[in-house]
Amino acid sequence: MVGRIIETADDLAEGAAWLSTRDPRLAQALADVGPLPLRRNPGGFAALLDAIMSQQVSVASADAIWRRLEAAGLTEAPAVAAAGEEALRACGLSRQKIRYATALATAGLDFEALAEYPDEEAIAALVALPGIGRWTAEIYAMFSLGRADVFAPGDLALQEAARMLFDLEERPSERALRAMAEDWSPWRAVAARALWAYYRHVRSREGIR
Repeated sequence: MVGRIIETADDLAEGAAWLSTRDPRLAQALADVGPLPLRRNPGGFAALLDAIMSQQVSVASADAIWRRLEAAGLTEAPAVAAAGEEALRACGLSRQKIRYATALATAGLDFEALAEYPDEEAIAALVALPGIGRWTAEIYAMFSLGRADVFAPGDLALQEAARMLFDLEERPSERALRAMAEDWSPWRAVAARALWAYYRHVRSREGIR
């Protein structure tokens, strides 16, 4: 069964209100950062391809690669599947990412059906594809599928935000942060947004000093 879907700012506000009653530290973070960004995108092949292209490169490099792909008309599955290695390499893709992009384009993933899968089934279907790890799948589930109870504990910014907010001696591991996040169910995706916002808030504040 698919759980709650985040579609609007009202959904975020509901989740934030629930978290504020559940955890006083998150309540303080939410008070500090104000309304949370919705961060929804339409998903589909292009969103996953963009996520793969963004792995292990700077934001500027990822943006440049994506612009080249758009200019070449290579942002949809049929075009990528038909493109040769040379055309993809000309857009800045490494040999490994060419393999990942081609595998995604030829996987025949039914994105409409994926939107109806329960959280863990959707994540498992994505992780089964070459080049898509747990973090990428969880980010897709949160922001493309709108899943309210998905979290991405492997994210370094979330780990660092948790360290700062909860006064931990060291950054929690992925496993430890996943365990912490259980208390924030069924609104773990809202907790993630709160922690990302808190991370940016604290880093900005420290940068002013």
